[in-house]
Amino acid sequence: MVSSTSVLRHKNFTFFITARFLATIAVQMQSVAVGWQIYQQTGNPLDLGLIGLAQFLPFACLILIAGHFADQWNRRWIVLTCFFIELVCGLLLLLFARHGLDSTLPIFAVMALYGAARAFMMPASQAILVNLVPTESLADAVALNSSLFHIAVIAAPPLGGMLYLFGTETVYSVVTVLLSLAVLLMLPIRVNVSPNKRTPISWHGVLEGLRFVRSRPIILGALSLDLLAVLFGGATALLPAYANDVLHVDSVGLGLLRGAPALGAALTAITLSFFPITRRVGAWMFAGVLLFGGATVLFGVSENLYLSLVALFLIGTGDMVSVYIRHILVQLETPDDIRGRVSAVNSVFIGASNELGEFESGISAAFLGVVPAVIIGGGITIGVTLLCIVAFPVLRKMNRFPRVTT
Repeated sequence: MVSSTSVLRHKNFTFFITARFLATIAVQMQSVAVGWQIYQQTGNPLDLGLIGLAQFLPFACLILIAGHFADQWNRRWIVLTCFFIELVCGLLLLLFARHGLDSTLPIFAVMALYGAARAFMMPASQAILVNLVPTESLADAVALNSSLFHIAVIAAPPLGGMLYLFGTETVYSVVTVLLSLAVLLMLPIRVNVSPNKRTPISWHGVLEGLRFVRSRPIILGALSLDLLAVLFGGATALLPAYANDVLHVDSVGLGLLRGAPALGAALTAITLSFFPITRRVGAWMFAGVLLFGGATVLFGVSENLYLSLVALFLIGTGDMVSVYIRHILVQLETPDDIRGRVSAVNSVFIGASNELGEFESGISAAFLGVVPAVIIGGGITIGVTLLCIVAFPVLRKMNRFPRVTT
């Protein structure tokens, strides 16, 4: 504990992780409020999927360019600008809540703006840690940053659900306050790095990360597994519908449901920090995705709040095992000079499997019903994983992580 917290001596890092912690709490509470607000207004599960699509489209269009910027521009200014745009999104949602809306289109527009900001935030925030602490403190910085992120993702959804009982304005007011603090905390940060040689934005430079991923079968297999398998298992997108129509709980119950996967992921991350995966890496990755799919089916058939929470906990557990292995593979196989662009490609796969998966779940629920959509999606996830086991033998047979690439 002493060594992991000693990294807080570096004030730039302390300001950054505090800002990110507050911003994560704000965004997670906002997500609960937006989903519950839209479903209460329309009662249509397709609209829950459209929330994901509204975020994914600008994200997918901008993320590769954002990776190029993260490699060549001041990452602190990128993160600061993204926090400010998120603050604008919170203020707009607060304005809509105060004046009332007859249409959900303005909310979708705000989610699109948030998706654009997230596109630039992900590669910059992943790459900035090395600029805030000495090399010997980087491992502790990554661990503490990850721990605070998971704490925020666990605590914020139930808190957002409770605040929603006092009205949507209350949630969005707290969101804007937290994001304002995040912006202020980024202002005094100074990043002392030698500026990279900037090159004009070109398709060749932007697509460098994609070409690199294609040249590494292990990375391509890991990212493809995540994209194809998780794409169909987006049960979390339908949580407002499940909470209201199947489990018959209020916004507090929705907050608990939203926090359960994060709790499973956090406890798994803590376990992996003490007992890291060092052998049968490929088998562990496939096992994690199979657990994700099986737990999604369990959640689909559950009509009991506590069983649903257990299923969501297992969904987070399986997902974290896959994320843990994929993150290490990408970091070890990627040279530092293109790390931002490869992180951007990784973010594309994550965004496609999450937000695009939410859209797929919304469409399925609109045509098949909420419960069948979740059950079938979990079954497809299991089937796709079994196909990937056959299609990517290099990943299946991988025993140990590769050596670091310099």
